Amino acid sequence: MFCRLNTSRLFLSLSLFALASQTLANHDGQSIAFDRSKGNCLACHAIAGGESPGNIGPELSNMKQRYPNIQLLRERIWDETKFNPYTVMPPFGKHKILSEDEIDQVVKFIYSL
Repeated sequence: MFCRLNTSRLFLSLSLFALASQTLANHDGQSIAFDRSKGNCLACHAIAGGESPGNIGPELSNMKQRYPNIQLLRERIWDETKFNPYTVMPPFGKHKILSEDEIDQVVKFIYSL
């Protein structure tokens, strides 16, 4: 009985850890995008759930319809100057403002909007 109880507790603990990790992973992109010292997307864009958004850039909504190809969205975040040399959007990848992993997380989050 004692061994079975410990095994059950271990399984429950691992299951809760996996669920918490998955939930946290889903919010990494949002955390980076909303972080004023990292992605800082809210400085220019209105995003659902964000506080004090800017209005320089377009509202980030309906992203799957606007960008059927997620790779194009990633390329724009990585370096918007390829598409618009006069943009005020920082080239997050080109200037290494965000790591490749952080960019992937932000793209995943933004694409879900």
